[in-house]
Amino acid sequence: MSHVPFRAPGEDFEASFDFVVVGSGAGGAAAAVTFARAGRSVALIEAGAWREPEDYPHTAYGAMRDLMDEWNSQVTMGRALWPVVQARTMGGTTVINSAICVRTPADIFQQWKAEHGIDDLELRVREKQDQLEKDLSVEESGGSSWGRANVLAKKGEAALGWPGAHPMLRYTKGCSGAGMCLQGCREKKKQSMAVTFVPEVLRLGGTIVSCAPVDRVLFEGTRAIGVTGRFVHPATKKPGATFTLQARNAVVIAASVTHSPVILMRSGLKLPALGKYFRSHPGTGVFGCYDEPVDMNVGATQGWASTAFRTTPGLKLETLAIPPELVSSRLSGGGVELMERLARYRHITMWCHAVRAETTGVVKKSFFTGKPVVHYTLDRADMIRFREGMKLLGKQHFAAGAKTIIPGIFGLPYELKPDQLGLLDDAPLDPRNYIAILSHLFGGAVMGRDEKTSVTDGLGRVHGTQNLVVADASVIPTNLGVNPQHTIMALAQVFADAAMSESSGSRATSVQLAVSGV
Repeated sequence: MSHVPFRAPGEDFEASFDFVVVGSGAGGAAAAVTFARAGRSVALIEAGAWREPEDYPHTAYGAMRDLMDEWNSQVTMGRALWPVVQARTMGGTTVINSAICVRTPADIFQQWKAEHGIDDLELRVREKQDQLEKDLSVEESGGSSWGRANVLAKKGEAALGWPGAHPMLRYTKGCSGAGMCLQGCREKKKQSMAVTFVPEVLRLGGTIVSCAPVDRVLFEGTRAIGVTGRFVHPATKKPGATFTLQARNAVVIAASVTHSPVILMRSGLKLPALGKYFRSHPGTGVFGCYDEPVDMNVGATQGWASTAFRTTPGLKLETLAIPPELVSSRLSGGGVELMERLARYRHITMWCHAVRAETTGVVKKSFFTGKPVVHYTLDRADMIRFREGMKLLGKQHFAAGAKTIIPGIFGLPYELKPDQLGLLDDAPLDPRNYIAILSHLFGGAVMGRDEKTSVTDGLGRVHGTQNLVVADASVIPTNLGVNPQHTIMALAQVFADAAMSESSGSRATSVQLAVSGV
């Protein structure tokens, strides 16, 4: 039908659809396009603005201002204040990630069945992933777009003889190696939801609503009938008109691991597991310093990865090129000293790890703002994995020819030579000593058979309700140990199929709901 952008106060928007989908990232866009392809009327709602790729920013500062959730200012409440990386723009975090495509590991389906009673998903997820790889032009990284940073990482991997080497697959169509993944791909080579499924929904007659953060789900008894909220101006952040979108068949919440649980909380749901079992991939980077220029921002932002250590000790290793302004934030010192260190920018490259952490946290609703708050601190076992990952990255840099590494650990020397790598064995385990981020989030509205320990069933349907589905990473009850986008999209499409085929009969269970604002 149309794109409905910000509306000023007094220009309230009301409409009715078969399906209303909240969130335009991997889960929301994948679900919405499934409805649209089936000929159903659908509204796709996004809290952020819709920006065309040519309007994406050139800098990391611009990306935080225009594409990130709250300037990427959300941090964990715990022992260390680690940033939680999420976008707030049409296409969600697929706009600012590196488009890495990894199939759901087989052991994950076994774990879901054994620990959470979730069965009969693997075949359906695999079928969806087959089609997604065609829809999103998945291709191998390499060739002229790869860049020297990725070539060196491959060299280090080969020298160390790590098992299971394989090319990285990415949702790209002829990647040009512009190195701008984190700022949004201005060249439209990255097949984010903003250039693929969202425009397709529009072409197929769907309605796209942007600058529209949802406040709550509307109910009649236990049946979800729509959502409501208020537009927010993309620049001034001032509130605009209200919107109310009715859903004849189902409301699908896919607003992210942090926002989806809180939307359900604001809607009055009192499920025992709501907000619990938050998990993530905490990670950090290690810089390698080379004699020859590396120019890490020339070539794919991320073009090499290894899952050799996914099970033991529980890590994924990747290249990650970050722009100069972010490099400066990771180098200690100030004034002349910092400028001297930045002068080596062309000769350094950062490789990072993502810990398959077993630590769980909680997503809560702020008493003051109503926004998400994440309580999370890595336990000792995960901090040992974290530290071991940094040592593996150091070994890889030295195997690739680095002269020194910059670990960025408080209490250790600024740089380490090859014969000093053993110092990492005794590095402190206090999270405050490390520069880290949380990416690849899971949980908060996890699926499972037991209504005491889960929020949805194995098809994303919220316990104790009718016509309410969660279809993003918040339903994932375990840490995947790999990039989750491929899993999120496939699950969302499986859930969308189920929502379309489900009868209009009641599925309510005995879970008690406290519903406000019908």
